[in-house]
Amino acid sequence: MRTTDRHTPYSPCPSPVPTPSGPDVGQLGAPYAEAVLRHAGRDWLRLNVPGHAATPGSDLTDFFGARITALDFPPLLDGIDLGPDTPLDRALELAAEAWGARRTWFLTNGASQGNQIASMVAPALGRTLVVQRSVHSSVIDGLVLSGLDAVFVQPSVDPGQGIAHGVTASDVAAALERTPDAAAVYIVSPSYFGAVADVRAIADAAHAAGVPLIVDEAWGSHFGFHPALPARALSLGADLVTSSTHKLAGSLTQSAMLHLAEGPFADRLEPLVDRAFRLVQSTSASALLTASLDLARRSLVADAEATGGSVGAADRVRSAVRALARFAVVSDGFHVFPDIVGADPLRIAIDTRAGGITGHEARSRLFRDHRIMVEVATDAAIVAVIGAGSAPDTDRFVEALHTLPSPLTGQGGAGDMLRLPEPGATKLTAREAFLSPTRVVAAEEAVGRISADTLAAYPPGIPNVLPGEVITAEVVRFLQRTAAAPNGHVRGALDPGVKHLRVVA
Repeated sequence: MRTTDRHTPYSPCPSPVPTPSGPDVGQLGAPYAEAVLRHAGRDWLRLNVPGHAATPGSDLTDFFGARITALDFPPLLDGIDLGPDTPLDRALELAAEAWGARRTWFLTNGASQGNQIASMVAPALGRTLVVQRSVHSSVIDGLVLSGLDAVFVQPSVDPGQGIAHGVTASDVAAALERTPDAAAVYIVSPSYFGAVADVRAIADAAHAAGVPLIVDEAWGSHFGFHPALPARALSLGADLVTSSTHKLAGSLTQSAMLHLAEGPFADRLEPLVDRAFRLVQSTSASALLTASLDLARRSLVADAEATGGSVGAADRVRSAVRALARFAVVSDGFHVFPDIVGADPLRIAIDTRAGGITGHEARSRLFRDHRIMVEVATDAAIVAVIGAGSAPDTDRFVEALHTLPSPLTGQGGAGDMLRLPEPGATKLTAREAFLSPTRVVAAEEAVGRISADTLAAYPPGIPNVLPGEVITAEVVRFLQRTAAAPNGHVRGALDPGVKHLRVVA
């Protein structure tokens, strides 16, 4: 029952759902989230940060409700994360157990933080990172922080869709052969479009060369929690895995995990990762984000049936798209690429150009006319996602998709499709270029010069030009056309239209 008095600046926060209790609940418990909830239900006079003090009647409580401010605690509190065997310690242990890790770290700055940590520890193992060229821009940010050299392994590219997939174990092995000072191999699986790499074979290639495999599994945090889902990278030989738990596993935006495998590199990597984590983790990590990670883990483990329902919903969308025959399912063509061994069923990538409309226009019209949000659009496709355990109205999506106008409006027809540009030659390391004296020049004057910035069509955030790479005319055209598209955005650009670029002086 709610109680309040003049000493209590908020009403104690009741439990929104029953929570298991007792010494043996294991994965069915959420020790950190439950501790925060208990803490919020007590009669506190809050004279600490955060400064809102859970005061009722504030703009925050009027906007979010009293519950969210009552649960918003700072770190280092007895009974939550201070002392031996804390609820936070137990939550981390349960997460490691659930994902099959030796150790797990909770991140409150997204999987980008995990990628930066992984890049920062690699110099202890060698001088050069063998890295998939289509990694997320946060990996390149990590190269700037670490100063590592990089040998890039080019992914396969679907020219019809203009999207990058993954890399093969043989290409990784060839790169390792010409990189005697390799520190680690760094790949992405699954891709933004759901393509799953042969992690087992790539791990074998890395280990044969005496280096660990780091996997950016940002889009696969739900893998392994249902028979219809691909196996997770940790179970296939990966040594360090970034997991963007908020994407499809149900935690709050900006929350993620970093997992270290039990393996030949674990003893050396664990203290390095722990120290790098402390370098980049906020000393005011959000209790709300951390609790959401604990709850997401519990839901994934405890409710596989709900995850199966989400897979079924995604399958029904693909079946409807195939039956109606206007659009095409992108993953239906994955089998022709040797680097792809599976697909994430919770990602629904649809070739919209096959149905007479660009992906950018389709996304814009779905948003504006039908109040439907999809994850990303490219020139040729849209990608919708269904989170593990969620049950959206997929019939509404299928119906709205098939009411979109055709033929193509906006820019050109299929022959004018925007294709991924080949990267320019690498002249400097990312760190050297980032720290060099620079000049800002008109985009056309930047052609042939060395970029000082990372520029990426976003989402998905795969860099199209890296610090240290030569800027090509093809890259400039691609970025400017991306920026001009509906909802187009180039991460790292100096201006919305990419009219100016920063180059090494």
